[in-house]
Amino acid sequence: MSAFLTYLLNGLAVGCAIALIASGLVVIHRVTGVVNFAQGTFAVVAGLCMSSLLGMGLPHGLSEVAAVLVAALAGLLTGLAAIGRRGTTALSALIITLGVGVLAYAVEIVLWGDQPRSAPGLAGSVIVAGARIQTQHLLVIGVTAATFVLLALFFGRTYLGKALTACASNPYAARVVGIDTRLMGLLAFALGGLLGGLAGVLVTPLRPISFDTDVTLIVNGFAAAVFGALTRPVITLAGALLLGVAETMAAGYGYGSHQLEIALGLMIVVMIVQAGRRPAVTQEST
Repeated sequence: MSAFLTYLLNGLAVGCAIALIASGLVVIHRVTGVVNFAQGTFAVVAGLCMSSLLGMGLPHGLSEVAAVLVAALAGLLTGLAAIGRRGTTALSALIITLGVGVLAYAVEIVLWGDQPRSAPGLAGSVIVAGARIQTQHLLVIGVTAATFVLLALFFGRTYLGKALTACASNPYAARVVGIDTRLMGLLAFALGGLLGGLAGVLVTPLRPISFDTDVTLIVNGFAAAVFGALTRPVITLAGALLLGVAETMAAGYGYGSHQLEIALGLMIVVMIVQAGRRPAVTQEST
C-alpha cells in the first residue's frame, strides 16, 4: 500500500509538470487558434539555461527566474515567426511552430551539446501517509497549484487577462472594441513560453534533460490539452494529473518503457470520443 501511495503522489507531481506544458498549449490555442508544437522546446530551453546558470555560479532563485524569462522570450519569438505576419492561417502557423522546434534542436546542440544535463533541486524527502515523496515533487505540486490560481486571477481580474479572454471568445468583437488581437496573440505565446519554462526548471532536477526531451514533453502536454479540448484549463489539469499518475504507475509496476504509448493511447481515445460527440452537438444546435 505504501508503494501505491508513493507512485500516486509522484504521479501527481509528474502530472502537474505536464499540466504546465498543456496549459501553455491551451492559452495559445484559445487566443490564436494555433496548436504550438514548439511548446516542449520552451521547457527544454529553460532547463538547459538553468543548468548552465547554476554551473556558472548564479544562485538558485535567480537562475530559475532568468531561465523562465528566457523561455518566455523564446515563446514571444516563436509567436512573431508564427503569427507575426497578418493573414497567416492557423495551419501555416502550426507548421511554422514545427519548424521552430526543429531549428531549436540545432541551436541547443550548438550551445549545450547533445548530452543530457541536470541541475540540483530541493534535497531530501518527506513521509506523507506512510508514502515517501521527494521534496522536489512537493515543490512541483505547490508551484503548479499556485500557478493555476494566479492564472485564474489574471484572466478573471486584470484588464490584460480579460482582453486575452475576449480574443479567445470572439476575436471579431475584440477587434471592434479596439483590442489588438495580433498583440494579444504574441502575449499568449510569451505566456505559453513562460509556462513551458516553469515546467522545465521544475522537471530538470528530477530527470536529465537534453535537446530531444521536448518530444516526450509535447506528446504528454498535447494529450492533456486534448483531454480539455484545447480550450478548458481545469479539465486539462485533470487530464494531466490522470496521465501523470497512469505513467508513474506503469513505470512503478514494471512497464516504464510504455509511458509514451500510454500518452498516445489516451490522446487517441479522447480524440475519438470527442469526434463521436461532435455530430450530436451540431445536430442539437441546428
